[in-house]
Amino acid sequence: MLKVENLHIKLGDFHLSDINFSVEKGEYFMLLGESGSGKSVLLESIAGLFKQNKGEIFLNGQNINKTNIQKRKIGLVFQDFALFPHYSVEENIAFPLKIRKYKSAIIKDIVDQLACEMNILPLLKRKPETLSGGEKQRVALARTLTLKPDILLLDEPLSSIDVSLKGELRSLLRRLNQKGQTIIHVTHDYEEAISLASKIAIIQDGKIVQTGTPKEVFTHPKNKFVAHFGGIKNFYEAKLEADPGKETTKACINEYISFQILTKHHEKKGHVLIGQKNILLSLVPQHISTINQYKGTIKEIIPARMGVDLIVETGVDFYVSVTSDSVKTFNYAEGQEVWVAFNPSAVKFIPD
Repeated sequence: MLKVENLHIKLGDFHLSDINFSVEKGEYFMLLGESGSGKSVLLESIAGLFKQNKGEIFLNGQNINKTNIQKRKIGLVFQDFALFPHYSVEENIAFPLKIRKYKSAIIKDIVDQLACEMNILPLLKRKPETLSGGEKQRVALARTLTLKPDILLLDEPLSSIDVSLKGELRSLLRRLNQKGQTIIHVTHDYEEAISLASKIAIIQDGKIVQTGTPKEVFTHPKNKFVAHFGGIKNFYEAKLEADPGKETTKACINEYISFQILTKHHEKKGHVLIGQKNILLSLVPQHISTINQYKGTIKEIIPARMGVDLIVETGVDFYVSVTSDSVKTFNYAEGQEVWVAFNPSAVKFIPD
C-alpha cells in the first residue's frame, strides 16, 4: 500500500538517509525511536510537508513525490493537535469538509458519526481550551478522519495524554485499526509499540536499523540500541568457543568473563542477551554446578516501575530485577558484595 524507497532528507545538520520500508493495507505500523532520531520528519515527508532530497514514496502503486498534500489521501494528526482555538469542536471537525464545499447535511452526518465514534458527541459546542488532552486528541482524530484517508499518520499521539487516559486512547486506536484503518504511528514509547503495533521499525540517528513484528524485533534485537529500547539491558558482544565434553558452549564476553550457554551455533561472533528477571541475586554462592555464577559488587540501586533494578559489576555490568521487599529483607546496598547466577538456558545468542 505504502512503499518508501531510498529516502534521503537533509535539514541543516540532520540527515535522514537510505530509508526503506513498506506498510500493507490494514497494518498498524510503528516508527519507534528516541527524540531527535527523525521520526516526525519522516512522517511529515510522507504527508508531503517535507520534500525529500532523494528517493521515492509510493501509495497504492502510484508515485506521490509530486502530489500535493491535499491530494495524497493521507491524514496527519500532529503531536500538539493543531486545533483552531476560535472554532468549536464541531467546527474543527467540519473544517476539512467545509473548505471542500460539502453540503451542510452531509457535513452534519459525518461530524455526528465521527463524534459518536470518538465518544465526543457531548463536546461539539465547546471550544478546545475547555478540553482535556485526551478530548483534544479525539477531536483531532475525528477531524483527520473526515476525508477517509488511506493512511492515518499519528505523531506521538499519546505523549500529551494523562496516564489514566492512555489506555482508553490505545483502545480507540486499536478499534480504528481493526475496522481496517491503516495507521503509521511514531513514538519513543516501547509499551505503545508492544500494545498496538503489528509491525515496528526502529529508527536511530536518521536511519532505520531494524524492522519486523514486535516479537521479532524485541526477542532478536540486531544491536544494543534496539535491545535497550526493548527493555533488554543485559546485552553483550560475544564470541563462541567450543567447550569439549560439555553440552554447553562458551560465550566469551571479554578477557575477564565468559558464559556457558545452550545454542546450536558454534565458533561464531554475535551478541548474547539475558532477561533481568532471569538472573538470581544472593548474598552467598549457589551450590549448583550447572549455572553461571559470578561474584560482584552492587554499583547502583534504581527504583523501577515493577520493583527495583540493581546494577552489579562483575567484569561486566549485570542489570538484575528484584522486588522492593527483597531489597529490605536482604539489606542490599550500594558497594555490597553479592553473587549473580543464571542458567545457560536463560541466555540467548544472536549471531552477527
